[in-house]
Amino acid sequence: MADTLDFNKLTRRGAMGVAGAATLAVTVPGLAHTPGRKPNFLFIMADDLGWADLSCYGRQEYETPVLDGLAAQGLKFNHGYANSAVCSATRVGLITGRYQYRVRVGLDEPLQTAGVGLEPDHPTLPSLLKAQGYHTALVGKWHLGLLPDYGPLKSGYDEFWGNRGGGVDYFTHRVAGQEDLWDGDVLIEEVGYYTDMLADRSIEFLDARAKEPDTPWLLSLHFTAPHWPWEGNNAEGRAESARIAREGSTLDDDHLDIYHYDGGSLETYAEMVTSLDANIGRVLARIAQLGMEQDTVVVFTSDNGGERFSYNWPFTGIKTELLEGGMRVPLIVKWPGLTLPGTETDVPALSMDFLPTFLAAAGGAPDPAYPADGKDLRPVLAGGTLPERTLYWRFVAKDQKAARRGEYKYLSINGEEYLFNVIEDPRERANLRGRMPEKFAELKSAFNDWNSGMLSSPDARTYRFTPRELADHFGWDG
Repeated sequence: MADTLDFNKLTRRGAMGVAGAATLAVTVPGLAHTPGRKPNFLFIMADDLGWADLSCYGRQEYETPVLDGLAAQGLKFNHGYANSAVCSATRVGLITGRYQYRVRVGLDEPLQTAGVGLEPDHPTLPSLLKAQGYHTALVGKWHLGLLPDYGPLKSGYDEFWGNRGGGVDYFTHRVAGQEDLWDGDVLIEEVGYYTDMLADRSIEFLDARAKEPDTPWLLSLHFTAPHWPWEGNNAEGRAESARIAREGSTLDDDHLDIYHYDGGSLETYAEMVTSLDANIGRVLARIAQLGMEQDTVVVFTSDNGGERFSYNWPFTGIKTELLEGGMRVPLIVKWPGLTLPGTETDVPALSMDFLPTFLAAAGGAPDPAYPADGKDLRPVLAGGTLPERTLYWRFVAKDQKAARRGEYKYLSINGEEYLFNVIEDPRERANLRGRMPEKFAELKSAFNDWNSGMLSSPDARTYRFTPRELADHFGWDG
C-alpha cells in the first residue's frame, strides 16, 4: 500500500480525530513498515473494560486521551466482540484462533477447575509466530492453567512476567492469601501498583528488543485493570488493599477475598481506567522513542463486557451475559501502511480473528491440524469488508446461547428465545421472533448445527451475578 493517504475517504469525525492525534507520541500515522521486515505486534488486552468505558466510545465522566489518540490514528471497530462473556474463555479463543469450546480449558467460565489448562502441545499465537522468527512475551495476566503442567513458557512465550490466575490485588499482588507475581516460572515479590508495573516491564522488554532490531516481536500486554479489586493508585486504594488483606471476602467463602462486593465507586473506576490509559501511553511513547513505531501493529481490546461500574450504553447486559453488553467490547487497531487514520468499520470482529491475521502478515499460517475459526482481518483493516459469516457464543449460566449473522441475532436465556435486529435495536428490546419466524428458525438451526461440533463437560465451572451482589439482577436468581 502506498504511503500517500486518500483523505477524501475519511469521515468528518475521522478527520477531526487526526487533528487531535497529538495526545499520543507518534510520527506519521500512515507510514508503511520497513520493506522486507515482518511487523512487530503489540496486543493490549484490558480486563472487564466495558463497551463505552473509553471516551472515544462514549464515556463522559473521564477522558482516555491515549486510547482516543490511538483510535484517531487507526481503525475503530463498532462491532468488536470478545469470544466469551468472561475472561479465560476469551483468552483461549485469542491464543488458539479457534472457538474456545473446542478444548477443555475453554469450557470453564472462567477457569476454576483444578488440573485444567491449555495443553502445551496445542499450537498458539506465540508458538506459531516463534516458528516465523518472532521473539514472544506475555506481560500481565495468563489465566490458562497453573504450574507444573501449564504456563506461558510452555505455550510459546519466550518470556513471561505477570500473574497466572484471574486477578490480584493491585498493591499486594496476592489473591486468596497467596502471592501471584511471577518472572518466568519464579515466584517474586516486588513493590508497586500493578498497572504501573506491567507498563514498566513492557518498557524493559522494548528496550531489550531495540538491541536486536532485525528480530520481530510479539508483546501480549494483558492488564488486569479495571478488573476488581476496586483500587485506584492513591491513598484510598492502598487503604482498601489493606482492608482486603485484613478482612478477606465480605460475602462468603465461595468468593475470593479480592472480590469485595461492598467496594468500589465510579470515582475509583475512573482512577483505574485513566491509569490504564496513561500506562498504555508510556508504552506507546517508548515504541516511538526507539524508532519502532512504523514497524509495530498496535491492537487494543477487552476480554469481555464491563462489570458493575462500566458504561455499556446503548447495550444492556454485563459480563457473564450474552446480551450485547456482556460481549461487545472496544476494539482499536493501528497498523502502519494498512489502516487509515480516524476511520471506523461496522464489520463484526472476534478475539480469535487475530491469530490468522497476525500469522498471515508474518508469512505463516495456522497449523493444518488445528484450523482457525477466526478470519484474517486485513481486508477490513484496509477499509474493506469480509464475506458474511455467523458468530456464535454460549454460556452455561442461565443456559445462554447466541448467534449473530448480519444485523440479526438469535438469543436464548433459560429457554426464553429471541430474535433481535442489533443494528436498529441495539438494546435488544423488540423480539422479532414472531414477526420473522423464518429468520429465527434459520439462526436457531445454525446455532444447533455449530454447537453439535463443540465440546461440553459436566465438570465445567460457570459464573453469574445474583441479587446478593447486584440489586438489578433480582430476576436472575432462579
